[in-house]
Amino acid sequence: MSTKVKLEVIGLTAGHTNSSSYTLILGEKGSNTKLPIVIGAYEAQTIAFEMEGIKPSRPMTHDLFKSFAEAFNIKLIEVFISNLEDGVFYSQLIFDMNGSPIHIDARTSDAISLALRFKCPILINKKIIDEAGIIIEDQNSDTPTRPSDEKHTVGASVVNENFNSLSLNELNKLLDEAIKDEDYDKAALIRDEITKRNLT
Repeated sequence: MSTKVKLEVIGLTAGHTNSSSYTLILGEKGSNTKLPIVIGAYEAQTIAFEMEGIKPSRPMTHDLFKSFAEAFNIKLIEVFISNLEDGVFYSQLIFDMNGSPIHIDARTSDAISLALRFKCPILINKKIIDEAGIIIEDQNSDTPTRPSDEKHTVGASVVNENFNSLSLNELNKLLDEAIKDEDYDKAALIRDEITKRNLT
């Protein structure tokens, strides 16, 4: 029987060689060993939205799945990264339905996105950590960046500069409008500015 290790989502970093890919970084609490998993831009975006509390005006696929499951009293109790073959991570969603466990295969990026929404534990076969984990001595080296960072255009940079002259109330109204219009890149920029203001 494999030993399971509990992981946390550390963050997301933009891909260095491919602008359409991002790296999801997982890690065991209190350990310098991190597990990087390359995922696509859309998958990274769904994870980032949940991490940052951005709620779209219409439900995304993972939000819809959660609502569907809850409507039928199906609970996601665990995400298990079970295997690694030829550089591909394999995961399982473990549900509880009327007291009976149900195992469903899933892409790891989808599994993590759902784990964040259901607030369930993310577990991994310890053998995978031993094989694919990397040790990061400098904790600043895996500082998460938003998946949309690389996609910000010159126009978006101009908008970001204009945020400096707006009040918090104006920024919050602008954020609501961006989410309503499903302009998530703009929403991400506004949320960054609001967060920065609240930290100072």
